[in-house]
Amino acid sequence: MKRKTTQLKEMLESPEALVMPGCYDALSARLIELAGFKAIQCSGFGFAASILCKPDIGLLTFPEMLAQTRNVVNAVSIPVMADGDTGFGNAINVTRTVKEFEAMGAAGINLEDQFFPKRCGHMEGKQIISKEEMLGKIRAAAEARTDPDFIINARTDAVAVSGVDEAIERGNAYAEAGADLIFGEAPTEMDEIKRMIREIHAPVSINLFDGVHGGKTPLVPIKELESWGVARISIPVGVTFAAVRGVKNYLEALAKSPDGLAAGRDDLVVSFDEFKELVGLPEIRKLENKYLPPTTIKAKYG
Repeated sequence: MKRKTTQLKEMLESPEALVMPGCYDALSARLIELAGFKAIQCSGFGFAASILCKPDIGLLTFPEMLAQTRNVVNAVSIPVMADGDTGFGNAINVTRTVKEFEAMGAAGINLEDQFFPKRCGHMEGKQIISKEEMLGKIRAAAEARTDPDFIINARTDAVAVSGVDEAIERGNAYAEAGADLIFGEAPTEMDEIKRMIREIHAPVSINLFDGVHGGKTPLVPIKELESWGVARISIPVGVTFAAVRGVKNYLEALAKSPDGLAAGRDDLVVSFDEFKELVGLPEIRKLENKYLPPTTIKAKYG
């Protein structure tokens, strides 16, 4: 079977745009896989929210990001792109960051050209490091990986800081330095998206804040973006926001219920049997039957 890195690389090279929803933990990653998506993006935005209940402003540490990503990788069988933020330091730190994420099974990593502490690409107040410093980070990342198919996704936030021309210039320079994919973050106009896809001489990634108000990038239909030649479309926060809406709906119904229960509200919750299937309890039972003594099985289950 092909390595996850090779699978991801081939999907990015395909004429079909690769849609990668963002997960916030292992459970959401499993749901993304079950929905039929071919690859997953770890959402630093979602990780910050689920682990700390804090905004995406660079508060999560390297060990926290690594541990959450490892759980995601172990929960699914499809390629996972890690979120490496700014690399957790300079080019020397990037070397370790890439080695650790590759070793634990990620198929690629996002690295961005913001100052640390970074912030969500659709927030105000972003700053970017010099092009020369970012080029050093990308070269370090490319040399640190042991698998040449491990994807280095170089993100530039230059559109918001210094304009689309700078973003295109940086994108091409990052690709020459060894990036496999260029992530043009937060373009605000369709023409900016088209220009980056057309003028950056490498596969280009765009992200969409699907289903919510407040994102800076216009919500262009997937097939239209594909026709423009985009390689990857990440949808980083939709799953996180959907989870918040779902939990809020359940709790509001619970609080308003005359008997304090939400019994029979199948529109709000999955069944216990469905959840056991989701988290793999039937597979655990099979392993118990295979490895535990019959006396133990009888004592546990009768």
